[in-house]
Amino acid sequence: MAAKSNLKNMALSLTLVCLVCSALLGVVYSMTAEPIHKAEEAKVAASIARVLPAFEGMPEKASVESDGSSYTYYMVPGSGCAIISTVGGFGGPLSLMVGIDEEGKVVNTVVLSHSETPGLGAKCTSETSFIDQFKGWDPSARKLAVRKDGGEVDAITASTITSRAYAKAIQNAVDVYSKLMGNE
Repeated sequence: MAAKSNLKNMALSLTLVCLVCSALLGVVYSMTAEPIHKAEEAKVAASIARVLPAFEGMPEKASVESDGSSYTYYMVPGSGCAIISTVGGFGGPLSLMVGIDEEGKVVNTVVLSHSETPGLGAKCTSETSFIDQFKGWDPSARKLAVRKDGGEVDAITASTITSRAYAKAIQNAVDVYSKLMGNE
């Protein structure tokens, strides 16, 4: 026999459905939290290995405040420092890991996440001529800005805003490294 349709029965049914859904979400979260955390750690470790020369041991994770923003970095004795720098790009946040050697030169960069336009700004993850120009970059000798802004960075065609954001993220990481080394 079907229950009468009244406010009390509808509220009870809705509450029961919400409790069941909440319980299912909680179970799924508890089952996936650890694998997601391990995958994130593996992604960070692989990124550190890509932006710094070969090293042994485990990088030391820390964070620092600079110009009102918090930066996570990984210090690797004898190799340098990998700094996560996030700035606003054309489509949203652009997050890079920047490897800086002990001399203060950029070793390499890796895009951790972005929201740039596919086929245009998203080329910052794949266009090797753009990415490779930062390898070995000495910020004390060269200006980290796109050519339109008086710098020496060749922008991605039709993606000046993304190119500016990429260069700014690297400059922010260089500034953080200088602060960490006491060279402000």
